[in-house]
Amino acid sequence: MSIEITVEHTKNKKEKPSSMDGVVFGTQFTDHMFILDYDAGQGWHDARIVPYQPIMMDPAAKVFHYGQTIFEGLKAYATEDGRVLMFRPTKNIERLNISNERMSIPEVDPELALEALRQLILTDREWIPEGEGNSLYVRPFVIATEPTLGVSPSRQYKFMIILSPVGAYYAEGINPVKIFVESKYVRAVPGGVGMAKTAGNYAAGLKAQEGATELGYSQVLWLDGVHRKYIEEVGSMNVFFKINGIVVTPALNGSILSGITRDSIIQLLKHWDIPVEERILSIDELEEAHKEGKLEEAFGTGTAAVISPMGELNWQGEKMIINEGKTGELSAKLYETLTGIQKGVAADPFGWTIEVKA
Repeated sequence: MSIEITVEHTKNKKEKPSSMDGVVFGTQFTDHMFILDYDAGQGWHDARIVPYQPIMMDPAAKVFHYGQTIFEGLKAYATEDGRVLMFRPTKNIERLNISNERMSIPEVDPELALEALRQLILTDREWIPEGEGNSLYVRPFVIATEPTLGVSPSRQYKFMIILSPVGAYYAEGINPVKIFVESKYVRAVPGGVGMAKTAGNYAAGLKAQEGATELGYSQVLWLDGVHRKYIEEVGSMNVFFKINGIVVTPALNGSILSGITRDSIIQLLKHWDIPVEERILSIDELEEAHKEGKLEEAFGTGTAAVISPMGELNWQGEKMIINEGKTGELSAKLYETLTGIQKGVAADPFGWTIEVKA
């Protein structure tokens, strides 16, 4: 297809952070944004890069009333030799369209989405922070904009991309975080929208997150919504547990997000001939493994945090301290390898990175 994206450069450039130290994740935004409109009968049209600005929308827009929206998250990295790399962007675009389909939103052309990413990142290339753990976070999203209160899929949408220079997602960095295992609330069930990156999934977790934060925990670990005993995922991460030498991660069941980092970790483990299993895993099995001294490591994976070791799990008031609360050897190796590939300093045998070229 012929891809034409118009560019309007800002006349008022923002002041960039001199350092990412102390900058809260996702609070700074670059000078430009991408917008693509959709109208029934016309399809997606008017691809453009414009100065970063507020969105003017009718109060009756369906996104406000029925939550018809999806989003993605990926990163761009500045390499030591001056290149810019994206990590597996085609997988994010693929997942974006899976979410679109589940939320009755028209598919975005993958070629157009990739080109939009390329041009927007190049436009704001100077915003990509250098240094260990720093990157340019990329947030594509779609919102339903038709101004009508009828309960039906919207006939109008906006697909947008914004960029944010970021440091570490967790203040702890690669140091272990404390996780609260939720037993009161549920987030998703198979057949629902747990497998889609849609706003309601995250809104459903806020109440439990508030409670966990008050108790001093970084995140909530969700159990399945039917039996309330099978481990699913953390609010912003997929999860892995090293049990007696075998790495176990919950199998995708329709209520767990298919993480890009999750898939990358599984491929790395197989590449290293480390046993890895995707299967159901109950909190009881995990608790028993801990009691027997077989729970060797636990970590979360996601675009924002990359690898986040878990040093403590709180299940119904009982604390499971993992690996003496320290970062495990495998967690550290996975973090070093994956971030090395992302930053272009480690070999990439999988062809995961794509250079952003003018």
